[in-house]
This record gives sequence, structure tokens and C-alpha cells, in this order.
Amino acid sequence: MPISLKNVAALLLATVALTSHAQQIVVSKENRTIAVTTSADANAPADTATVQIGFVAYGADQESAYAQGSKISNQITAALKAGGIPQDAIQSESQSISPVQQYTNQDWTPAEKAERKFQVQQSWSVKTAAANGAKVLDMAVKAGANQSGQMNWSVADQDALQAKAAKLALDRARQIAQQMAAGLSATLGSLVYASNKAPARGPQPLMRAQNMMAAAPAAKEVEPLSVSAPKVTASATVYAVFSIQ
Repeated sequence: MPISLKNVAALLLATVALTSHAQQIVVSKENRTIAVTTSADANAPADTATVQIGFVAYGADQESAYAQGSKISNQITAALKAGGIPQDAIQSESQSISPVQQYTNQDWTPAEKAERKFQVQQSWSVKTAAANGAKVLDMAVKAGANQSGQMNWSVADQDALQAKAAKLALDRARQIAQQMAAGLSATLGSLVYASNKAPARGPQPLMRAQNMMAAAPAAKEVEPLSVSAPKVTASATVYAVFSIQ
């Protein structure tokens, strides 16, 4: 929608206190300004993957379920360590032992129900280089991690990516302000004030769904899944005030 030069000029010549921002900018005949709010995105290839791995094991009683769960649990962590994954990159997420609820075993045979009265569940998150995500998943699944598969992608230097998005937004704000100043037959001056409202970073969703991936065949010749790291996006919204002459 075209901007009325008459309305813009009236706005610029009025005395306005911008109280919604941390710094108060006064617009007057002596201090004429143009204010712009705009957003931009910055992208970068993911260099870090957080792989969600886990398992469920069953037993006819609590003791046998726990014994089976302990065996699988230690197999998985041993496989990861043998594959070169540092201990501090493996973080426990959840673990539990509980009776199997009847609503979850409706499709089981009577023999399966008798053998699966208790269950042990455990999950971890494993942080690794993006290129190693499929390898970590492969090692875990072959060691018994039958509830695995989700990967959360990120960049190691999130602040740098966020700064890039803010710069792009500020550059866009300057371009818009330049066009507005030209429409007023004015010259765009220096940047008077700017603020960056980056979106809040909430926790990434963790694996919760069951049967995300069935255990792979035990044959060692099975290749890892083909997984490609996506790009990570950071967004920034900038409020910028420029002087005009």
C-alpha cells in the first residue's frame, strides 16, 4: 500500500514519545527521524546433531524385566563408548520400570502377555557432530536401542548465527528507511537507535513416542541409515530509528 507523503511528513514533524522501547526517541522539527521495524532470517548448515536413543525391554516379572533392561542398557552405552563417543556427550533422559498396562497389550498373544508383564524403559540424548548422527544411531540400534531415531539439529555458535540475522534485518531496515526518505525528498542520516528482539529459545522436543524405530537386524553388514543434516535458521526482528535531513 503506498504511503501518503503528507501523512508521513505530519508524523515526522509531530512531537512523539516512543515509550514502548527502552530508549525514548523524540520526533520534532529539530530531530526528524524515520522508524522502521523489520525481520530477517539467517541460515547455516547444521554442525551438531543431538540423537535421541532408547529402548524398551519386557519380563514376566519385575526381576527378569530389570535384568533384561540392565543388559541392554549397558550394551548400548558400551557400544557408544567403543565407537568413540565421549562420556560427557551421553546424557540420560529418562528410565523407568513398571507393570505393563492392559491398554497397551491388546494386540499381543496370550503367550506374549505372560512374558511381558513388566517393562523397563530408558532413553538418552547423544550430542555429536552432524556428520556422525547416522553412525551414532546405527551403533545404538545394533546394540538394542529399539526406540530411537529422532535427531535435533543445531549450530555450535548459535549467537553468531543470531547476530547474522540481526545484521540482515538492520540492513533491510536501512533500505526501507532510505526509500521513505527519498519519498520525502530528504536525505537519510545516521542510525539513532536500534533494538533486536530475538525469538526465545525453548527446549527442543525429546523422544517420547514409542516404537520410533524397530531394532535393526543383528547382521553387522547392515549399513547405517542415510541421513543428511538440514540447515538451521535463526530469526531476528529489529526496530531501527534513523535521522533525516
